[in-house]
Amino acid sequence: MEKVKISAVSYLNTLPFIYGMEEDLDFLSQVDLQRDIPSECARKLINNEVDLGLVPVAVIPQINNAQIVSNYCIGAIGKVKSVLLVSDVPLEEIESIYLDYHSRTSVRLCQLLSEEYWKISSNFIKAKPGFEALIKGKTAGVIIGDRTFNLPKQFNYVYDLSEEWMKWQKLPFVFAAWVSNKPLDKQFLQKFNQVLKLGVNNIEKAVAKYQIDLISQSAQIEYLNNDISYNLDESKRKGLELFLRYIQQKK
Repeated sequence: MEKVKISAVSYLNTLPFIYGMEEDLDFLSQVDLQRDIPSECARKLINNEVDLGLVPVAVIPQINNAQIVSNYCIGAIGKVKSVLLVSDVPLEEIESIYLDYHSRTSVRLCQLLSEEYWKISSNFIKAKPGFEALIKGKTAGVIIGDRTFNLPKQFNYVYDLSEEWMKWQKLPFVFAAWVSNKPLDKQFLQKFNQVLKLGVNNIEKAVAKYQIDLISQSAQIEYLNNDISYNLDESKRKGLELFLRYIQQKK
């Protein structure tokens, strides 16, 4: 039987999912599990290099035969703390914004907030590795993922993009969802969701197992329990549908 190729995000917020998959050896034997930055997860699924991925939701319209196959996601209800617009000046004084190359959803969210909610006109710049050092003066930047926990400098203004979305739309935000690009075996998908549930229900064990030297284990547990919201419930689906409608309209 050919293994199902899975691309999973390599950030701390995906740790419970990885834990659940790796704890179930029977499941693990059925898959080729790859860990990538979000934009690479998207690229692989779009190009049919994998069968299933935890992809930035902004790319779902670009994926042939896209289907959300799980009721688990990377979402947030208000603050997420790891998807930020950072700046030395307030929103109305920002002239340029670097857009994190790790991301697709977060940069689209920042552009949408800028145009529709904050009502600011900024020059958007596709960022390259090391762009964090270029954020100064009236040049701001979107930074996502684990790099947000220990930013090398303190910025005068930090805008949490998920919190800003909640202020605007009164809905949670979904950053990434489990999406396939082809029909997958129903028994496999049932097992897949079981291992995801196992991970989400054992966050402390996941943190203890992987010993990530990023922030303290207690801070990791607090972040995963309180800032990341894993259930793709009705309110998150509404937020996701609204976000996708916006970005489709602005093609």
